[in-house]
Amino acid sequence: MVLNLKEKILLAATDLFYSQGIRATGVDAIVKSANTTKMSLYKYFSSKDELIIAFLRKRDKDFCEWFIEQVNSKADTPKAKLLAIFDVIGEWLAIPEFRGCAFINAAAEFPLEGNPVHQVSAEFYDNFRCYMTDLAKEYGAKSPEVLALQLSLLIEGAIVSEQMKRHSDAALYAKQAAIILIEQSLIP
Repeated sequence: MVLNLKEKILLAATDLFYSQGIRATGVDAIVKSANTTKMSLYKYFSSKDELIIAFLRKRDKDFCEWFIEQVNSKADTPKAKLLAIFDVIGEWLAIPEFRGCAFINAAAEFPLEGNPVHQVSAEFYDNFRCYMTDLAKEYGAKSPEVLALQLSLLIEGAIVSEQMKRHSDAALYAKQAAIILIEQSLIP
């Protein structure tokens, strides 16, 4: 696949933002990695902030497509899909390149809720909870939004836990708690 210059810049920024952090990555490092110039970078992205937003939007799209495909390949009922989410998360946490969730990391680096980077990060988790809410509704949970929030909290906690201490089996323990929550969600 041949990348155009804009894609090369975005790919370089993506790699550096995820591996080194957004604030720690300067424009000079991005242009060097993309083998281009600042003028070219600013031709496609009017500011570093615009590049950060593009990085997060691309990460959202790519991750969600991959994630849903993985869940669907592992399960075919709503309950099984809710549980498969934890298996997919566990596989993702186990990859050597794992450096946490790009959205949690970005929200931590840009903590003000009004900041566009923070807002895009929050959107990602809002959409993720909507996906789980839909599965919880299909499953027949009495309060699907509550179940989705509870499961999301388990997942977010597992991600941060694994980021803090690698090979912690956080996703496995989160799945064990999820089984209880999913079963309890049917009780009126």
